Amino acid sequence: MNHVRPSLSLGLAASLIFSISGFSADRVPPPTRPFDAPGAPKFTRLDGKPGVNPPVDADGDFLVGPEYAAAPETKVVEGVPQGKVQQFSIDSKDCKLFNPGIARNVFGTLDPNNPKTLIVDTHPIDYKRTISVYIPAQYAPGSAAPFIVTHDGPGMGKPDMNLPRILDNLIAQRRVPAVIAIMIANGGGDAQGSERGREYDTMSGLYAEFIENEVLPLVEKNCNVKLTKDPDGRATMGNSSGGSAAFIMAWYHPELYHRVLTTSGTFVNQQWPFNPETPDGAWGLQNKLIPESAPKPLRIWMTVGDRDNFNPNIMRDGMHDWVEANNRMATVLKAKGYHYQYLYCLNAGHGVGNAKPQILPHALEWLWKGYPIAKTP
Repeated sequence: MNHVRPSLSLGLAASLIFSISGFSADRVPPPTRPFDAPGAPKFTRLDGKPGVNPPVDADGDFLVGPEYAAAPETKVVEGVPQGKVQQFSIDSKDCKLFNPGIARNVFGTLDPNNPKTLIVDTHPIDYKRTISVYIPAQYAPGSAAPFIVTHDGPGMGKPDMNLPRILDNLIAQRRVPAVIAIMIANGGGDAQGSERGREYDTMSGLYAEFIENEVLPLVEKNCNVKLTKDPDGRATMGNSSGGSAAFIMAWYHPELYHRVLTTSGTFVNQQWPFNPETPDGAWGLQNKLIPESAPKPLRIWMTVGDRDNFNPNIMRDGMHDWVEANNRMATVLKAKGYHYQYLYCLNAGHGVGNAKPQILPHALEWLWKGYPIAKTP
């Protein structure tokens, strides 16, 4: 039986965690968390007008919204060279890692011996994952291109063109290099006991190694491109658990990735199965791993909504507030001297969907700051 994830706008799922993480559709919406709550970073407030983003060369914490306006880079612009998108699929039976996949039978119950984890009954699955590859018109065949890996990529069929459209415009304006975008679908499901959860929420370098050894060679072969080995020319991006996966990939393999972009990052305790070496899951990034480690050569862009997720499952361990988790991430990144920019989006929920058309082009430009942009015809 194959499990293929459906196409999602920009490959970023904004609401799945409510629908398949042990909650009913009539769940009480998350509360609005004030930007000036105790423990929150000291945000620089912008003027609040729709369309206003922070300076693209600034680090730090910024307040945007509550109204938003789509950036012009989200539209097709006449005369701008348009890249192409190619797709292929990978069958789990042909993989060395994540074969077979897993799926849960029911959401799970609290472990009475460990409040930080769940008891989940799972079964093995076969699945196919779609790889969508955007190749900019400016790509010079045979050259080693910078690239960005994005998580929760769309399924087979008509690809999502939102990210390619933005990149078309930014590349033409020489605001980002001619990057290839590799949009990778997950293995299915969500949260503890799912294949997506195993790939995205596990605190290890395993998923980065899967992409490096099993996905990128197929991208080069099937799409006739060459990808750079320079970690400064490699970025990773995602939303929700895809966001934590993006950070985790670079954290455990900074020799592979230096640039990270996250929206509503799931920096909470969602790892399964339980690992005593990282008992708090991704929550442990901000309460232990980052503070206790020497700074790594990472450039990190983050955003969260003031109505983002809060305790979206049966666990009540104090490590399931997406807003607090992202606030704490920004605080420790600043304390360790990282280059980061953090946007706190007023009037925005999980996935910051209403803010994303305004802030994503800006985020991509900030992310690639400092990388050389080659002259193109």
